[in-house]
Amino acid sequence: MSERTVLLQKKEGVGILTLNRPQLYNAINNQLSRELLEKLTEVKEDREIRAVILTGSGKAFCSGQDLNDRSAMQKKGELISLGDSVRSRYNPLIKTMVGMEKPIIAAVNGVAAGAGASLALACDFRLITPKTKFVEAFVRIGLVPDSGSSYFLPRLVGLGRALEIAMTGRDVEAEEAVAIGLANRLVSEDQLMDEAFAFARKLAEGPTVAIGLTKQAIYKGMEGSLEEALESEAVLQERAGQTRDFLEGVQAFAEKRKPSFKGE
Repeated sequence: MSERTVLLQKKEGVGILTLNRPQLYNAINNQLSRELLEKLTEVKEDREIRAVILTGSGKAFCSGQDLNDRSAMQKKGELISLGDSVRSRYNPLIKTMVGMEKPIIAAVNGVAAGAGASLALACDFRLITPKTKFVEAFVRIGLVPDSGSSYFLPRLVGLGRALEIAMTGRDVEAEEAVAIGLANRLVSEDQLMDEAFAFARKLAEGPTVAIGLTKQAIYKGMEGSLEEALESEAVLQERAGQTRDFLEGVQAFAEKRKPSFKGE
């Protein structure tokens, strides 16, 4: 049996997912995409996991699609439908990440290129190091952004910058990534996982039902009209108001103490 390409560690309410093909900079092959979807589904359904970290092993976060796989298929004369590949392998990953009612932090420990950049952008937060760089590398091999990059990139950095970054395929280095909103925080390389875990643990200790609903509200608010956003807020607030965490928050406020949220 081949080595696991995605590892899951559970610690203090946090699920840490690690892409595990360091020798190939965590390039995505069929096994990795399959195992990542399995692990994302597992953390989504695990009630003990209340926040998630996604990172890569070795020197890179994720270098994108494993082009060695593509080259091997072409040499064999096999037909490749990139559209079918995107629909069956990548789109389910992105939909699961965005639809997950738990915060996801990308600890981007090195290069995030192509679909690897898309995975980072699909997370709710991005913590990076001075060695991190984002590369919308699709155009370098004559392709267009996929796996959600065309959706997330302009929403994070604006239309003009998104077009320039995607059409040139240039490297976006760490300091620029923070300055333009592509990343949330720049930390030292040796502190990345400690900082990511501290952030994730803080979120995990919060009212995670409300945090998940907030994630829903923000995504819906980006897409619809003001009327739709207002109604969405009312619907989601109804759900939040029925949680035990809401009752605990109100009681803790009245008693002038720190609330003890359970994610229920």
